[in-house]
Amino acid sequence: MSGFLANAQAYSGKGDQKFQVGANIQNHGTGIVLFYDHGVGENMSVGVQTGYLLGVDEPAGISGAKFEDRFDLKARFNANLGSVIGLPSTMDVYPGLNLGLRNFGGHAGVRYFFSEGFGVFSEIGFPIAKYDNNIVGYDKLNNQFQFNIGACFNL
Repeated sequence: MSGFLANAQAYSGKGDQKFQVGANIQNHGTGIVLFYDHGVGENMSVGVQTGYLLGVDEPAGISGAKFEDRFDLKARFNANLGSVIGLPSTMDVYPGLNLGLRNFGGHAGVRYFFSEGFGVFSEIGFPIAKYDNNIVGYDKLNNQFQFNIGACFNL
């Protein structure tokens, strides 16, 4: 079994490709989130993240969250640090920055692979600079601290 696990890599450098699908959990909403990351260097990757909130708590006095309130899209940059800090090849830790439709933000996550193609991930995301200082109602959705968890696949 050790040979099987030795082939599973959470990040393999330039050309590495990951697809992640999971749950997005944030204040007043839960939904689905999708990620694609592509390795551009030994410890760097770029990608895209999109999400859609399926369940939204209606704020007092406001009802009817629209598509644009629930949807988010971000470009991402990750520093893949698993090999740098000496983690097993099946595990990666990746802090990063993202630029989205609602804010400039940061994220930090961890991936663990059980096999060559399948693993799990957990990630937090947070805004660093919001595009609007007067965030009210549904503008708070996808513009706050969020927690993501789900499955990760090597492509």
